[in-house]
Amino acid sequence: MRAFCSRALLLLLVLPVLAKAQLPEGIDRITSVEGITEYRLDNGLQVLLFPDPSSATVTVNMTYLVGSVDESYGETGMAHLLEHMLFKGTPSHPDPLKELQDMGARMNGSTSWERTNYFETLEASDENLEWALEFEADRMLNAYVAQEDLDSEMTVVRNEFERGENSPINVLYERVLSTAYIWHGYGNSPIGSRSDIENVPIDRLRAFYRRHYQPDNAVLVVAGRIDEARTLELIARHFGPIPRPERELVENYTIEPVQDGERIVSLRRAGDLPTVIAAYHAPDGAHEDFVPLQVAAQVLSDTPSGRLYRALVEPGLATQVGSDEMQQRDPGMVVFLALMRPDGDVDRVRDVMLETIDGLATNPITDEEVERIRNQALAGLEQLMNNSQAVSLQLSEWAALGDWRLLFLDRDRIRTVTAVQAQAAALHYFKPSNRTIGVFRPDAAPDRTAIPERPDLTALLEGYTGDEGRSLGEAFDPSPLNVESRTVRRELRGGIELAMLAKETRGDRVDATIRLHFGDLESLDGKGTVASLMASMLMRGTRSRSRQEIEDELARLTSSLSVGGSAGTVTATIQSTRENLPAVLDLAFEVLREPAFPEEELRTLKENSIASIESQRSEPDAIAGLALSRHLAQNYERGDPRYVPTFDESIEDLEAVDVADLREFHEDYLGASNAHVAAVGDFDRDQLEALVAAGLGGWESGQRYEQITRPYPDPVPPAVNRSFSTPDKENALFLAALPIAMSDEHEDYAALTLGSYILGSGAGSRLFGRVRGEEGLSYGVAAGFSAPASSDGAEFYAQAIAAPENIPQVEASILDEIETILRDGYSDEEVEAAKRSWTQSRQVSRGQDGALAGLLATRLHYDRSLQWDADLEAKVQALSARDIQDAMRRHIDLDALTIMKGGDFE
Repeated sequence: MRAFCSRALLLLLVLPVLAKAQLPEGIDRITSVEGITEYRLDNGLQVLLFPDPSSATVTVNMTYLVGSVDESYGETGMAHLLEHMLFKGTPSHPDPLKELQDMGARMNGSTSWERTNYFETLEASDENLEWALEFEADRMLNAYVAQEDLDSEMTVVRNEFERGENSPINVLYERVLSTAYIWHGYGNSPIGSRSDIENVPIDRLRAFYRRHYQPDNAVLVVAGRIDEARTLELIARHFGPIPRPERELVENYTIEPVQDGERIVSLRRAGDLPTVIAAYHAPDGAHEDFVPLQVAAQVLSDTPSGRLYRALVEPGLATQVGSDEMQQRDPGMVVFLALMRPDGDVDRVRDVMLETIDGLATNPITDEEVERIRNQALAGLEQLMNNSQAVSLQLSEWAALGDWRLLFLDRDRIRTVTAVQAQAAALHYFKPSNRTIGVFRPDAAPDRTAIPERPDLTALLEGYTGDEGRSLGEAFDPSPLNVESRTVRRELRGGIELAMLAKETRGDRVDATIRLHFGDLESLDGKGTVASLMASMLMRGTRSRSRQEIEDELARLTSSLSVGGSAGTVTATIQSTRENLPAVLDLAFEVLREPAFPEEELRTLKENSIASIESQRSEPDAIAGLALSRHLAQNYERGDPRYVPTFDESIEDLEAVDVADLREFHEDYLGASNAHVAAVGDFDRDQLEALVAAGLGGWESGQRYEQITRPYPDPVPPAVNRSFSTPDKENALFLAALPIAMSDEHEDYAALTLGSYILGSGAGSRLFGRVRGEEGLSYGVAAGFSAPASSDGAEFYAQAIAAPENIPQVEASILDEIETILRDGYSDEEVEAAKRSWTQSRQVSRGQDGALAGLLATRLHYDRSLQWDADLEAKVQALSARDIQDAMRRHIDLDALTIMKGGDFE
């Protein structure tokens, strides 16, 4: 469900735009707002350029203004099915997924009610940019959309449908929308109906493609490290020759009638967690009422300050509450949701939920509540604004809403919204006659809500310019040796190790990781659950601040801080700015060193954790996954931190922990005697070193530390092949795993890494091409290999989802493909392409500052520099196809593979 303001009300920089005289022929400049410039081609294509010189990547995002609302009866799911079909190739790109994989691209497509988008993020280069633009221009008109591809992909899409059908919450949400909307297309889920997915004629699908996939119905966004003039030249070259279509698209004109009374939905099927939903019709996303209504919804549903949280979660009636504000082109919905434990009282929760919402009439929204929601929203936006890829993808949503500039108008509205406006919107829309819930009560005099007309966006946005600009970052090369050359390491008093990579970033952003290591196998025996709960409780209050005050302070500082951990490790991750980093670090040190462990917070955490475990009891993924983990860890006894507990044991362990246990554990174990801190971004190194030394120095761990390892099992568990029946679950899971005696220093590590990458990593892999591409059996299939730095407990695995009746064929195909590789090996061409793809994907990953900070902290822990990464990449580049085959033959034995399957096999 979409979080508040998830359409990314972002604050963007102002960059110089090209003068009209410089534009290629056939392109006009339309407008520019805060660094985003809109152009229009003669054929109608809308182009948005967002240069970000600090990014190491470029993102090309093609959005077509077509979604499920454009489908006729018998065509539900057609837009989503066509999204899949456009990855099936063209005459010029017969296997685009393989090409994208070979280039190390991060790519995907998605379909919503009013838009379909495709994007690829690649390492920034002129060649990569031109390839992506040429590819998107090619599949705009030349996709195969062939019957044979439909036959295989239909099964894949149906499998994706079945995966959603496994979730009662997802199904209930769909049923509520289909009941709330009588005529409008928002009542149909973009995934469509099973019968339409299975029976859609290829001619109707081709006609849908030809009608909507045209330049006058598309928005092209290019963001990242680009030269604007060169990018426009490439766009003109590849998209300019496409003619404007002669057909005219008819805008959707269906208007949902005013709802005239409560509507009722009752869902009965297999599952574990009772759920209550209350949904209210809302205005369209551009209307002036929408932001005040969003604020009112968050005042009710926010955690932990929201009124529904206090009314339902704190007393223990529910384990979780939330809301989804559907900001759409046409009038949308505001949806409230509450989850309970299996024995929860549905009627009581429903009544309290409605009483709390209706209670706004006598207990109005306050200025303090609105200010809190405003600060949270703007803090989130400040963090998002420095990610040009995220901005480029969010622009798809705003273009579908009617105009991309609404992104900025919405942000401006959140800045000025008042409690009076939020209260008025809540009273107007949150009425009994305007909602869909699980109960119907007749009303002789219904108080109906008339949804206002859509505003004139041209008049609304005429002359809009937005905010002024903000700082740019530097162009940074994330190769291992360049990262190493820019990284400064320090050893501080008391066992603290610090890695610092200072560089100019967009918006002066800083990412940091703090890791505290403690305890050993003997001292942590029987304390795994206490350690995990202790880590989860650290952000829920300190001696001087409540949980809410911590969140409010982070919102004020436009920063984020998260803390988690398990037996032996606590990790804190930070995202902030140069200006606010000192204050956020002080807050992080306070959270780590001075927790209060409030009794009520522990109760709600335990309730939510237990409810989460209960929800897994009927899920094939959880059951098969737990069975596999327990089988491979069967040498460990209960109490050992490496032991894998059953569902019942996990609940028993949770229920046994109290506040005294947490305080005692924190006092005895946590400290900075074995601390690793890494920071990447715009900061002063001397200041950071002093802050870390002051914040963590002198804090000694109460127990000796020795890393807990998971070595190659002795004895090795026998290979088994088991199936678990999960009735009424339409999606099934296949899992397979094989322990391998190897660390990441082993001579065969590089070969197994690349060999498993070719086998099962991404859309260009062998398994994806066969099980999904050729046979159409699975929406998701993969294989992989991992080896630790600290032991020889490596593992090879494979997994897939499918309809239960297809699992036998999925299993046979996966095993046959592995056997084929062991027998015949890979081709030289496959290996060379995989080397490029694998290397570029690592480069893209290091281009994300948060991930890079985590990597530097990991390298500190194992006393390594990024020379290790450079050496590994060199080893991979030196591999031959024969090297890989020999290594895989030495270590992969299909007869030793353990297989677990879960699904409704009856």
